[in-house]
Amino acid sequence: MVIFLRRIHKLYATILISFTFEKNINTIMAKKPSHKNSKFSKKRQKSSSTKRKKKFSTKQLKQSAVDKQIKNPEAGMRLNKYISNSGVCSRRDADIYIASGNVTVNGEVITQMGYKVKLDDDVRFDGRRINPVKKEYVLLNKPSGFYVTGSLEKNNRTVMDLIANASKSKIVPVGKLETSTKGLLLFTNDGTLEKKLARKGVRQIFHVELRKPMQLEDLKSIREGVSLQEGFIKPIAIDYVQNKSKHHIGIELTSVIPQIVQKLFKKSGYDILNLDRVVYGELTKRNLPRGHFRHLTKQEAINLGMM
Repeated sequence: MVIFLRRIHKLYATILISFTFEKNINTIMAKKPSHKNSKFSKKRQKSSSTKRKKKFSTKQLKQSAVDKQIKNPEAGMRLNKYISNSGVCSRRDADIYIASGNVTVNGEVITQMGYKVKLDDDVRFDGRRINPVKKEYVLLNKPSGFYVTGSLEKNNRTVMDLIANASKSKIVPVGKLETSTKGLLLFTNDGTLEKKLARKGVRQIFHVELRKPMQLEDLKSIREGVSLQEGFIKPIAIDYVQNKSKHHIGIELTSVIPQIVQKLFKKSGYDILNLDRVVYGELTKRNLPRGHFRHLTKQEAINLGMM
């Protein structure tokens, strides 16, 4: 009887221990997520953390503000933000300058905080016009056969087709090149520089290929100056191209008269077969194949503005 009671007690103790262990295991498993759930949870936390930490650069925020204006011009942009986006100063400093009367909009001094302007408004800071859109300068090595200005109705190929992917901004050619003329052509959305170069002119060098060889006397005659209907034109320099026949002439000038090179040679009795602008200001065709374009460096743009 004693032995029997001991066995019953031992069996009961075993069952009790087993039950307690199983209960503890179930409790732990309920609290601890499965391996898959744990992995998913970590990914979810990581993605939500990434979303929270995602920030936009100052440049992206500025461009976003300009894009909104382009989509909805009537919405307007706060004047201090307009000034800040143009790169003049910070928004906080802009408020100080506005209050001091340093800013005009369409010729009127504005001192009101929160004043809104549109992209096409004439905003000036200390008399200098500013623009919140980034200024861009693109140099194209134009092939022959492309119009600088052409009719879309006639399906003419224009230089705009060649630089279609150069910029999101509206850039326009500075000056003109005839359809048959090849060489360097500058594009920009910097209206101030465009007008300055169109009015003042810029150093240009052309490689001219003539139908017949040029006599030395005629070359000297052009070098001394030629009287045209537009006035007396004297090139900076003119000479034969080295290691070429006398059909090839190099001429340097700054005149803004349309087709000036053709007029100079025609006056001397020579027809031009090929005309190539090889230098514009300090810009050259080096490493720029025909039909390709490149963006000017900051220093190149500054140098153009100083001419």
